Amino acid sequence: MSVEITMPQLSDTMTEGTIVKWHKKEGDQIKTGEEVADVETDKATMPMEAFEGGTLAVILVREGEKVQVGQAIGVIATTGEKVNQIKARYFLGIKASSAAPAPPPAKAPTSEPASREQVAATRAKPVSFEAASTGEVHEPDDAGHGATRQPPVAVPPVPHSGDDDGQHIKISPLARRIAADKGIDPQTLRGSGPDGRIVKEDVVSSPAGAGPKLGEGQKQVVALTKMRSAIAKGLTASKQTIPHYYETIDVDVEDLVRLRSKLNKMLEPQKIKLSLADFISKALATALLQHPTLNATFNGAEITRYGDVHLGIAVSVPDGLIVPVLRNIQHMPLKEIRRRSADLAERARAGRLKQDELSGGTFTISNLGAWGIREFSAIINPPQVAILAVGAAQKRPVVCDEKVLIRTMMTLTLSSDHRVVDGAVAAEFLRDLKTFLEEPGIMFFLNEPG
Repeated sequence: MSVEITMPQLSDTMTEGTIVKWHKKEGDQIKTGEEVADVETDKATMPMEAFEGGTLAVILVREGEKVQVGQAIGVIATTGEKVNQIKARYFLGIKASSAAPAPPPAKAPTSEPASREQVAATRAKPVSFEAASTGEVHEPDDAGHGATRQPPVAVPPVPHSGDDDGQHIKISPLARRIAADKGIDPQTLRGSGPDGRIVKEDVVSSPAGAGPKLGEGQKQVVALTKMRSAIAKGLTASKQTIPHYYETIDVDVEDLVRLRSKLNKMLEPQKIKLSLADFISKALATALLQHPTLNATFNGAEITRYGDVHLGIAVSVPDGLIVPVLRNIQHMPLKEIRRRSADLAERARAGRLKQDELSGGTFTISNLGAWGIREFSAIINPPQVAILAVGAAQKRPVVCDEKVLIRTMMTLTLSSDHRVVDGAVAAEFLRDLKTFLEEPGIMFFLNEPG
């Protein structure tokens, strides 16, 4: 029995995907749950897992090619059928159907094989998904998680592509796409991958990685990537449909900076270094449980509030911005927050996030403190109802007990959806968040079991 691997819907807005890289070649064994390919969606590049074990008999879609959700991209041979038999059917264009008559054995096929576009049209099969108000996507029982059992149909042979695309440059598809987006000539890059292959990091870290330098009178036209198009569409819709309003508060984090320094000295043997962002995340989780109005989603008809905090963390990546989700952060100690946050950010930049790590957030934080930004206003990530913008921790003169003192201050700006969150509710939330950051002992007391 053969199983077709179909292009899965890896995000609620995904309609097509691009095969960035195959991790398996024809003839390789595949285990259930094993990553078989990297797929570029409108949000990120994510690994695709096999939901059926067996042998990869046929690769139908080459690296760099784009296909619709639901279209077959490969075939797995399971038990009871040999790989060569499956390949023969696809290569010879014989439709596997008991009702279909077999062609005369002494007569070779006279018709020309169908084009890849024609095959795609006949094989495309939409996959339905139910999107909850949280943004989570659930596959129906018959979706097969990206693999559907159905009789194979006629498909012309598709050779597996290598690194060399005819220009004699060893470069990964993802690296080539990023280089094209940034206007970088791959021939100017040195590869650090196997056999000198150019990988994503070589493009991003190159002197031209920040984009080409334009001289006087020059201009550059850059086509939008899938991710940038999705960002443009999503944020435009957010600003146009959500009545944003903003509240800003200054927080004295002088004592928090000292506490962080002491804890990091204690954690040196464990090679753990806490950041201020970890404390902010912990304080946010505590404050959101105290104010569930902000730990919510809104679908236009009803509000859903949550007893668990699934914190979205905005991460800058070469192609734009993605928001991986740190689930159930309210249960995590600071060390766990640091470890999990770092892991999510690292895999986000490497394009190794999974589907469930990009959906289901109940609140989002955007931190530009590392860039020295004092304060800014962020756009809400729907269907969530609020987002917190975090500025840099900076030394500033402040008035304290009728005296001007130099303290480490941080500015926080809360963007809220006025359809759901009233101004006084947002103000109370910020007041409590300020308290937890200025007096962290209160926050840790509230998080004690019982």
